[in-house]
This record gives sequence, C-alpha cells and structure tokens, in this order.
Amino acid sequence: LVFILKAIMNVPFVFSRRLQKVENCNTTVSELLIPLAWTTVTQQLRKVPDIFFWGQRKRFSTMPEIETSKRDSELFSPPSDVRGMTKLDRTAFKKTVTIPVLKVRKEIVSRLMRSLKRAALQRPGIKRVIEDPEDEESRLIMLDPYKMFTHDSFEKAELNILKQLNVSPQITKYSLELTYENFKSEEILRAVLPEGQDVISGFSRVGHIAHLNLRDHQLPFKHLIGQVMIDKNPGITSAVNKINNIDNTYRNFQMEVLSGEENMMTKVRENNYTYEFDFSKVYWNPRLSTEHCRITELLKPGDVLFDVFAGVGPFAVPAAKKNCTVFANDLNPESHKWLLHNCKLNKVDRKVKVFNLDGKDFLQGPVREELMQQLGLSKERKHSVHIVMNLPAKAIEFLSAFKSLLDGQPCSSDLLPIVHCYSFSKDVNPAKDVQQQAGAVLGISLEACSSVHLVRNVAPNKEMLCITFQIPASILYKNQTINLEHGEDPPLKRQKTDNAFSEGKAQIALNT
Repeated sequence: LVFILKAIMNVPFVFSRRLQKVENCNTTVSELLIPLAWTTVTQQLRKVPDIFFWGQRKRFSTMPEIETSKRDSELFSPPSDVRGMTKLDRTAFKKTVTIPVLKVRKEIVSRLMRSLKRAALQRPGIKRVIEDPEDEESRLIMLDPYKMFTHDSFEKAELNILKQLNVSPQITKYSLELTYENFKSEEILRAVLPEGQDVISGFSRVGHIAHLNLRDHQLPFKHLIGQVMIDKNPGITSAVNKINNIDNTYRNFQMEVLSGEENMMTKVRENNYTYEFDFSKVYWNPRLSTEHCRITELLKPGDVLFDVFAGVGPFAVPAAKKNCTVFANDLNPESHKWLLHNCKLNKVDRKVKVFNLDGKDFLQGPVREELMQQLGLSKERKHSVHIVMNLPAKAIEFLSAFKSLLDGQPCSSDLLPIVHCYSFSKDVNPAKDVQQQAGAVLGISLEACSSVHLVRNVAPNKEMLCITFQIPASILYKNQTINLEHGEDPPLKRQKTDNAFSEGKAQIALNT
C-alpha cells in the first residue's frame, strides 16, 4: 500500500489532471459508464516511465476498480443467464445497455460523421445514427462507450468542428436494446458454453455447408452451435459435425447434421473453377486452396500431370485448363464419378484421362505405360512430368511402386519425373522427418536432393507437408548401375554418406 501511495504521488501533473476529469464525470455520466473512464486512465499510464507503469499495472490487477475492464467487455455480451442453454432461445438474448450519444441537427449529420470517426460507435449491426424520439428535427449519434464519457473526451479537432457547426459537445445517455441479432456468433457461444471453455471460432465452408469439428465439451451444445452458425453466416443452410476420422481408403468420413437441411449436394468455387459433389461421400478441404494453386503454378503448358489421388479434381482441373496433359485417378467410386462430372463442368474433359484404380495399380499400370512413352521420346522434349500424391496419411508408402518401374535405358536426368508427395508429421523437425520417411521407402537419402513445403498446421504438433524430388534413374529403372565417378545419376552421387556407399565402392548395382 505504501508503494502504491508513493507511486501515485510521483505521477506527472498531466495524469493527475486526467484523473480529476474522471472524478468530475461522476456527476454527469451514468453509473454504468463511470468504470469505462479507467480505460483512459490506464492509457495515460503508458505515457509515464516503464518502471512506474509496471508498478501501476500490478496495483490495478488487485484493486476493485480494475474489475471494470471485465465489465467493459461484458457491455456488448449476451445476458449471463443464457449460460448452459442447450436449445436455442433467441428471445433470451435481450439486453438493455446505456450508450453515450450526441444530439445534432439532422441536416449536418453526414458532414459531422466524417469528423467523428474516432468517437463514433463501431459496432457491426448497430446503427450509429438514430432518430431522436423527442425531436424529429434532430438525430442522435451513438458514441463509443469505451472512449466517450463527457465533453472532455472529445479531441481538440473534434471540438473545433462541433463549434463550427454550432453543436453542443454535451454527451447524454441513451438506453439501447440489444437482441440476438446484435450479437456475433462467438459472443453467443462464449456466453452459452461453460465459462473458460474453448468456443467455436471458425469452420470450413463447403458451399452451403458449415463443416465443424466439435470437441467433447462442446457436444452437449452441438445443435445450438449448428443453428447459431446458420443464423450468423449468410448462405449457410446446413451445419455438420465430423464424427469419425477420415477413412484412408476412400478419404471420406461420417458426419452428423447438427442443424438445417440434410442436403449434402453442394457446389463450390475455388481459384475460379467450379466443383460439384456430394460432401458426405467424397473428400474436400477448402483449406487446401492455396496448395492447389501452388502446384498448378509450377506447371507449364504441355507438361504431363499424374494425379494419383485426385479426389473430385482440384489439381486435375486447373492443370488441364493450363493445357497440360492430365491423368487423374481415385479409388473412391463417388470421387471418380464427380471427377468426371467436374471435368465436363469446367470443359476440360478432353484433356483429362480419368481412372478408378488403387494408387499402386494406377502407378504400375497407366503411369508406367505413359512414362515409357514420354521418357522414350526425343531428347528435344521440353515439357516436364509431374506426379502428385495427395494422400497425407499413406502416400509415402506408395513411393515403393516407383522401384524398378521402367525397363530400358534411362532417360536424361533432367527429364526424370518430379514427385510431389504429401505427408503428416508430428516430429519436432517435420521437414527432416518427411525426408527420412520417403527416403526409407525408396532406399536412398533425399535430404540433399529434395525440398519440403509446409502446407498447413493440421492440429497441435501435427503438420501437413509436401516433399518434392526427382525420382533417380537408379530407382526408376530396372537393373541400373550407378557410376559415382562419372555422375551418371546426379541425385545419388551426392549421397556418399549414405550407408549403401560407406565402403567407398565406385560402382554399385541396385535392384538386381
């Protein structure tokens, strides 16, 4: 306490003066608005030396007055008695708050508002200018209750414009009724769910569907949450929750409709392309939009793309639109059906060959046949061959299909296929982990001849990554001999530290 008193006595005069203004406003501002003045006090504290502010911050954290900051945040929060509600009752969200207002003549409102942007209320869904119930020739400008307490709260420039327009700076009070429509979804859920628990701050939007991943503590409120998401997001007519993990075979999952219509047939736009599908039967993740675009930008007209796990076409369609030759495959019959549909929908069906095979069968069948033809062409060939493997949970296992895939003499190293393989990692060094996983399957080290791109954070300590590398000829072709002295296989020449080369042999036969 002695420390606090000494600190207060050492406050510069400007702070004492501001504190005096706060005290003065006690006689003119409602009891509800008085606590808001402490926000200004704490702002003023920041102007004094750091050591002083530190001491004051500790003091404020234990004094009753600082509890007003909590009340500040509650000003635009729903009523406290909605806590624990499991069935949505919109009428229970009515609440009356006191807002500072400025009375002005209606003909000068537009001009004045340009000068009062700082002071005016900035709250979505609430009008900043309303009719004066006592004077039809006047209007009331809603002011920010966190900034505006008395006429002293106006800045000098604001006072000048008020004087020019002959407007009294006197602030009065207005009782504003808030309803369910005035609250944001996060505010509603924060008020309803158990205090201190995480609320739903976002979701994946798939056309008219809001896709949620609810946690256990949110499940008792799932139907209310779904309805709130529909109410507060225009265009959303159905809210669903994933109730199991993604099936690694068909890459879909079971879902529960929380609220709204049962229709899962949807249409989405991504990177200027349109896709239609039944969301309950295929895989679609709007968070991969940037990654789809990134891979597409790596392609050049004339390139060949093999999409091993194509889904409904987010890689295949843009690549075909870019005049690439595309071979797209998916094991899920529903994905295969919608892949065909989306190719037609985007008018690229003549540029995409579609398959319904297991990934390994696709690689060892159509991909092998096409590679034998493409890599056997003239060395004048300019285009590249890309293989996309977007099945993060299992794609790395399919890399083994490239071992001894092709017969004959190897092509030039710069014509070898480029693989983009996706994977998850929970390792502290996820990039190195993915390189080691892929290298272990292929039987080589990829750390010096691959790049790893972080796609997104999937969950705490879980990353989705894409490893990109050229398949070495010694892996891709049967019965190949690597000559480290003459560099016939440049990617492997750099791997002298790998166990396979530890004995210092110049020539090593692989896959014989």
